[in-house]
Amino acid sequence: PDTGLLSVTEMAYQANMICNALRYIPCIGDGDTGYGNVANVKRTVRQYINAGLSGIMIEDQVSPKRCGHTKGKQVVGREEACARIRAAVDARQEGGEDLVILARTDARGPLGLEEALERCRLFRALGADWTFLEAPLSLQEMARACREVGG
Repeated sequence: PDTGLLSVTEMAYQANMICNALRYIPCIGDGDTGYGNVANVKRTVRQYINAGLSGIMIEDQVSPKRCGHTKGKQVVGREEACARIRAAVDARQEGGEDLVILARTDARGPLGLEEALERCRLFRALGADWTFLEAPLSLQEMARACREVGG
């Protein structure tokens, strides 16, 4: 279950085993909240790259996190959320790696659609390749996110 029980080292170890088994099939790993502050986000990105992953998802929930469809989830402030994504992008650039960064926001539930869309736009502007708006409430919200965020 997506409960944040595993450490970054355990996740990277499992990712390495999966990547070795799949060989030529690109995989994206769930980096959760980045396992701490921005230094930890950079460390997580490096460990996931070393494991052989082609992408990483970093999210804006507080730690300890909850599964995205669990009631009562909370997100960090916009500034901290952006700092996590900026750290992931910086780590990719510092390592000269070709890594897809998927920036996820869980802000839709606790803060509303407008805040979630704004976070997605900011994440793209910071260098995230894709965004993931967790739990839109309708097809119209999904279509709007696609139109307004573009990634």
